[in-house]
Amino acid sequence: MRSTGSVVAVVPARAGSKEIPGKNLRAVAGRSLVRRAVGAALDATSIDFVVVSTDGDAIAAEAALAGARVVRRPTELAGDEASSESALLHVLDELAAAGEEPEVVVFLQATSPFTDPADLDAAVARVRDGHADSVFAATPSHAFLWRLAEDGTARAVNHDAAVRPRRQDRAPEYRETGAFYAFRTAAFRQHRHRFHGRVELVVVDPRGAIDIDDPGDLAVAEALAPHLDPVLNGAP
Repeated sequence: MRSTGSVVAVVPARAGSKEIPGKNLRAVAGRSLVRRAVGAALDATSIDFVVVSTDGDAIAAEAALAGARVVRRPTELAGDEASSESALLHVLDELAAAGEEPEVVVFLQATSPFTDPADLDAAVARVRDGHADSVFAATPSHAFLWRLAEDGTARAVNHDAAVRPRRQDRAPEYRETGAFYAFRTAAFRQHRHRFHGRVELVVVDPRGAIDIDDPGDLAVAEALAPHLDPVLNGAP
C-alpha cells in the first residue's frame, strides 16, 4: 500500500440524534455544524483533505457542498452504541481500499462549532514532529469538583474541602472539549483508540469550548457566534 504522508480530517456525522433532531445540520449563525467543521479543517494549512462519515443523505450533500469527501457509513456503525473509533477505522479502510493511507488523522467533531484552524495545525505539528503520539483539545479549569456518594453526601474530588486556596494559587486542570484529536494512522490502527502512547493537549480558547449536546447549547453557540466568528476568521 502507498503511504501518502498526508493528513486527513475525519468528521463523523450521524443522521440520528435524540436530543436535537438533525443536529449535525442545525445552523449556528447561518452555517450548519457540518459545514463549520469541514470549513475549519480546510482552513488548516496542515490538513490535505476532509472526509465526512455519515449515514444521512442530507448530511452527505451538505458535506460535499462544503468541500469534503463523503464516506457512507453502514447501518451497523451508525447506531447509538457505535463508537467514534469504529467510524474512523471504517473511513481508513475505505481510503486504504482506494490506495490511500494518510500519515496523520485528525478526528474532528461537528458538535464543536468554534474550532480554530490554528489549533488543528498545532496538534498536527506535535504528532508529525514526534513530540506526541496523541494530541487533543482541552481548556483550563480551576473548578472545585464534587461527586455524590451513594448516601447522597457530597465528596470533594480534586481538592481538600477544608482548604480554600485562591484561584491564582491553584495549578489549572484541563477539561477535554471533544473538539478534535490528532494521531498517526498506523498507531491508531494498532491501538484502535484515540488515546495511546505519549498523550498531550492543545490548550484552546475557553470562550469557544462548547459542545452542542442539547437545545440550550445550540442557543449559547448562536449567541457567541457574532463574537467568536470574527476572531476565527482573522478579523481584528
